[in-house]
Amino acid sequence: MTETTTDVLRYTAFTTDPAGGNPAGIVLDAAGLDESAMLAVAAEVGYSETAFVTARDTPGRRFSLRYFSPRAEVAFCGHATVATAVALAERIGPGPLLFDTPAGEIPVHTERTGGAVAATLTSVPTSSRPAEEEELAALLDALRWRREDLDPELPPHIAYGGVYHPVLAAGSRERLAALDYDIPALTTLMQRHGWTTVQLIRREAAGLFHARDPFPVGGVVEDPATGAAAAALGGYLRTIGRLPASTPATGHGGTGAEAGTGVAAGDGAGDGAGGSGPAVLTVRQGEDMGRPSLLTVTVDQHDPRVRVTGHAVSLDSSLDSSLGISSGPGPR
Repeated sequence: MTETTTDVLRYTAFTTDPAGGNPAGIVLDAAGLDESAMLAVAAEVGYSETAFVTARDTPGRRFSLRYFSPRAEVAFCGHATVATAVALAERIGPGPLLFDTPAGEIPVHTERTGGAVAATLTSVPTSSRPAEEEELAALLDALRWRREDLDPELPPHIAYGGVYHPVLAAGSRERLAALDYDIPALTTLMQRHGWTTVQLIRREAAGLFHARDPFPVGGVVEDPATGAAAAALGGYLRTIGRLPASTPATGHGGTGAEAGTGVAAGDGAGDGAGGSGPAVLTVRQGEDMGRPSLLTVTVDQHDPRVRVTGHAVSLDSSLDSSLGISSGPGPR
C-alpha cells in the first residue's frame, strides 16, 4: 500500500508560518496499515517523519501513534507529535490528549492561542550522561569539528528524551552555522550507538539556545525542528545544573503564553534558582536552513519529564471536518 491509497495530512510544526517549522506527514487512520506499508508511505511523503494513528479512542481522547522516517521506524518524534495533536484538536476540539507511543505514554495539552492551535507534549522521563571519550572523538571527526570549537561550560553529553541524542555545544554562532559533516561517517556512528539526531547547540543567553540537528540515519540531512531533542536538552541542562532562572509558580499546567514568545522567561544565572516555578527556555532551530522554528521547553527541577510547546499549521489547501480523512492534495 502506498500514499496513493492512504490519505496523508501535511502539517508543519513549531511555527505559525507554513514556510517555517518542520513538516510532518500525518495519517489519522492507519489501523489497516502494516509496518512495511507505513514505511512506504513515509518514504513517499519524504518528510523527516510521518506519524501514523494506529488505534484511537476518540471519546476518551487517547490515540496510539507510530513514527516513520523515510528509512526506518523511530520510537518517538516530537514535531510529528505536535503536528498530530494540532490536527486532532482542529477536528475534535482542543484540550488534553494522550498518545501511546513506542517510547511510552505522551500526554499532550492543546489550546487555541491567537487564532492558531498550540500543543504542549510532556516527554517520558529524561536522562543525560557525559559522552565517553571515544564517542566524542568520533563525533567531532564526523562533524569536522575540533575540540576548540566546543563551549567548555556545556560539556558533551548523550541525552534522552524518548530517543537518544548526543548534545554538543558550539563555542560560537559561526561554528554552528557552518555545518558541513561527513554524512556516511556520521550515519554509521549514529547507527552503531542508536542515536536518532545529533543536537548541536549554541547558547546565546541562559534561557535562549540556537540548535541544529543532523538526522542522516532518517535519510534527512538536517531537521528544522526536533521536539524530542528539545526535551532531551531540557533534561541535559537539569543534569549539568545549567537551567535558566525559574519562573514564579503559577499552577498552570497547559501550554502557557510562552509558546509564542521569542525569548524565554528567566535570563539569569544558569542554575534554575530564583523562583519556585519551572525553568523555561527557548530553542530557535531551522534558521540556518531557511525554515525558522520556535520551541519552548519547560523544566521542573522535581520532575524528570520535560514539556515542549509549539504551534503547528496545515500545509494542505483544505481540511476535512471529519476525524481521520484528509481531502488535501497529493505529494508536493
